[in-house]
Parts: sequence; C-alpha cells; structure tokens
Amino acid sequence: MIPLEFYLILSGVIFGMGLISVLINRNLILVLISLEVMLAGVNLALVALSHYMNDIRGQVLALFSIAVAAGSVAVGLSLLVAIFDLKRTIDTEELKELKEEVSSD
Repeated sequence: MIPLEFYLILSGVIFGMGLISVLINRNLILVLISLEVMLAGVNLALVALSHYMNDIRGQVLALFSIAVAAGSVAVGLSLLVAIFDLKRTIDTEELKELKEEVSSD
C-alpha cells in the first residue's frame, strides 16, 4: 500500500505546477486550465486523506468540488468568449484595463 505522504507530496507538486502556470501564463485559456490543475491537486489530497482516515466525507467533498468546478469553467469560458468578442484578444497584459473604449464618432 502506498503511504499517505506520497499522495500528499504528489498533490502538492500538482498544485505547485498549477500555481506556477497561473503566475507565468498570459493566455486566459491556459490560466483557466491551470486553475483546474490546482483544483485537481486539492481534490487528490482530499481523497487521499479521506481514504487514510476511513471517512467518506472527503471524497464527497471532492465530488462536489468537481461539480462546482465544471459550472465555474462554463461561466469562465462564456466570459472569455464575451471578452474576446469585445477586445479581440485573450492576452492578460492587454486586458489589465477593463474600461470601455470610447469612440469619437
């Protein structure tokens, strides 16, 4: 049987990779994917601890977390499409100032 520490180290590495990717990437789609990777690391830790303590509540919490994440990804992608229609870019550096551009017509 694999010890609990290995699962927790793996979940920490997965979370760290997602965190570094969120901080480095400028593409909003990759940032959303990186947030999902971070959530996968947390869910792995929840399931491992739940299995270690012989309690199902951690696994149920991880399942609800996955369901909520699926809904938030749908909302995030719809916001991304709306931003792309408005600005024609998904680069975070160009989207730092989110005020409406006024045309001189």
